[in-house]
Amino acid sequence: MPADVNTATPIEPIGSSGHAGSFRTLFIGSIGVVYGDIGTSPLYALREALHHASSGGFSESEVLGVVSLLLWTLTLIVSLKYVAIILKADNNGEGGTLSLLALAIKAMGRKPFLLGIGVLGASLFYGDAVITPAISVLSAVEGLKIVAPGFDGYVLPITMAILVGLFAIQARGTGSVARWFGPITLVWFAVMALLGLSHIGDQPDILWAISPHQAVIFIWNHGFISLAVLGSVFLAVTGAEALYADMGHFGRRPIRLAWGTVVFPALALNYLGQGALILNDSSAIENPFFLLAPEWGVLPLVCLATVATVIASQAVITGAFSVTQQAMLLGLLPRMKVAHTSETQFGQIYIARVNWYLLVVVLALVFTFRSSSELANAYGIAVTGDMVVTTTLAFLVFWRFWKWSLVKALAIFVPFLLLELVFLGSNLLKVVDGGFVPLFFAAALALLMWTWIRGTRIVFDKAHKESISLDSLVAMLAKSHPVSVRGTAVYLTSDPEMAPSALMHNLKHNMVLHERNVIVTVKISNSPFVADEDRVQVVEVADGFTRVHMTFGYSEEPNVPRALKLAKQQGLKFEIMATSFFLSRRSFRASSTSGMPVWQDRIYIAMARSAADATGFYKLPANRVVELGQQFTV
Repeated sequence: MPADVNTATPIEPIGSSGHAGSFRTLFIGSIGVVYGDIGTSPLYALREALHHASSGGFSESEVLGVVSLLLWTLTLIVSLKYVAIILKADNNGEGGTLSLLALAIKAMGRKPFLLGIGVLGASLFYGDAVITPAISVLSAVEGLKIVAPGFDGYVLPITMAILVGLFAIQARGTGSVARWFGPITLVWFAVMALLGLSHIGDQPDILWAISPHQAVIFIWNHGFISLAVLGSVFLAVTGAEALYADMGHFGRRPIRLAWGTVVFPALALNYLGQGALILNDSSAIENPFFLLAPEWGVLPLVCLATVATVIASQAVITGAFSVTQQAMLLGLLPRMKVAHTSETQFGQIYIARVNWYLLVVVLALVFTFRSSSELANAYGIAVTGDMVVTTTLAFLVFWRFWKWSLVKALAIFVPFLLLELVFLGSNLLKVVDGGFVPLFFAAALALLMWTWIRGTRIVFDKAHKESISLDSLVAMLAKSHPVSVRGTAVYLTSDPEMAPSALMHNLKHNMVLHERNVIVTVKISNSPFVADEDRVQVVEVADGFTRVHMTFGYSEEPNVPRALKLAKQQGLKFEIMATSFFLSRRSFRASSTSGMPVWQDRIYIAMARSAADATGFYKLPANRVVELGQQFTV
C-alpha cells in the first residue's frame, strides 16, 4: 500500500526549494525550457486559424482580425493571467496544477471534489503531453516540402525517427543537453522576430492588428464561425501552463523577464510578419511561417525549427515525469520506479514506464493523423481544460488560503474562467475531427487515478477494521512475554495507531519479538519540500516500541534509512546493520461486495501488481528487508 497522504493538520511550507545559479543562467534556461512549447506555435497557429476563418480568399479585415485575436489571446491569457497573477501562487517556490491542489487541500482539507479537480487537471496534462511532441516535430519537418516537394513521402518516417530518438535518450538524462536549450531557443526567438520584422513593411496596415477592436470586429462580423477560429487561435497559447509548472526550477523573476523582453516581442513580431506576408500574397497561407524566409534560408530554418520542436517536446516529456512523481506521492497513482539522472539536480528524473507509454501513443498519433493540420484538430482541448482547472484551483487558493475577499477573488478569476470556457467550447467543436483523442486519453487516466484512490481507501479501511491497536498489542505482550531477539525491527505502515500486519504475522508465525520495534509512518506533505529538522518525529510508545513519523515533500524522494539517521538525534537507537525492515506484501482478489464494481476491482488489482517494489521506492537496503504476505479482497 502506498504511503498515506497527510489528511490531518496541514503542514506549513518549510524552507525553500531554492534557485541555484546566476540570474542570467536562470533567465536563459527559462527561455529554453519554459517557453519551448509556446515558442513553436507560430509554425501552425495563424495558418490553422485563417483556414477556419474562410474557405476561399482572405479579406484584409479577416487577416487583421485573426492576427489581433492571436496577439490579444497572448496578452490576456499569458501576460495577464499567468505572468502577472498565477505566478504569485507558489507553494514554497513550486508551481503547477498539483501544487495548487496541495495548497487547496491545506486550506480546505482533502475534499473529494478537490481530488476530482486534481485528477482532471493531471489527466488533461498527459493529454497535452502526448500531442505536443507529435504536432511540434511534425509541423517542423513538413517544412521540407517547401524546400523539395519530393520529400513529401519522407516527412512521416523522418518525424517518427526523430521522436523515437528523442524518447530513447531520456534515460540518459537531460543535464548534458539542457545547457544548450536556452541558447538555441534564444536564437530561435531572435530569428522569428527578425523574419517577422522583415515582412511587416510588405503591408504596414498589419500594425492595425495591435488594436483589440480588430478582434472585436472580426468576432462580430463572423458570428458562429469565429468560435471555430478561436479554437485554432488558442494554439498560440499552448504551453502557457509551463510558465507556472516550471516556476520551481527557474523562479518567478527570470520567467517574467524572459516573457516580457524576449518571448512575447518575438511572437508578436512573427505573427505580424506572417499576417503582412499573407496580405501581400494570399498563396503564402500554405505555410506562412517558412515562407517568411528567403529561398536560401528555408532549409536552415527547417533545421532550426526541428531542433526547437525537439526542445519543446523535451520540456513536456520531463514535465510528465515530474507530474507523475507528484501524483504518486499525493496518492493518485501507484508507485513507479523513479531514476535520478543527475547527481546535482534533484528535479532531473526518468520514469521508464511513463516514457515508453508516451512514445507509443505519440507514434500512434503521428501515424493516424499524418499531418500537423489534422493533428491541430486534436490539440487545444486538453490545454484549455487544464487551464480551466488551474483557474478554478487558483480561485480557491487565493480565496481560502491567502484569505482574499470573495468579491476580489471572483472579480479577478471569473473573467478568466469565462474566457477559457469560450475557448474550451470552441475546441469542443473539433471533437469529431480528432478532439476526441485527448478527451479519451484524459478520461482513461482519470478513471485509473480515481480507481486507485478508491481502491486504496477501501484497502486502508478494511485493514484498519481487521487490525488491533498498537496500544492494545503492547498491553497483551506485557502479559504473554514472547521470546525476545536482539536487534531492531522496522515496520512500515500507513496507519500508525494500529499494529502493522507484518508485526502480527511475525509474532504469529515466528513467535518472536525484537528488542526494539520501530513503527514507521511515511506521510507526504502538502509542501514540495520539508526541512531536515522537521523531517521526523519520534514518539516512545512503551518499552521496546517507538513510533517514528516521517514527512517528505511531494517533490522529494522518500528515503527511509536517511530519515532514521535523523531520528537518532532525537534518541532513537538505530544501526543499519542491526536492523531488519519488515514489509507486508499484499495480494488482492476481486469481490462484488467491496464497494467498487468487479471490473474496477480488477483494474485496481492490475495497478497494484504493477506498482514498484516498496524496497526500492523507500530506498531500503534490499539485504535487510523481510516481506510477509497478506491477502485482501477488494
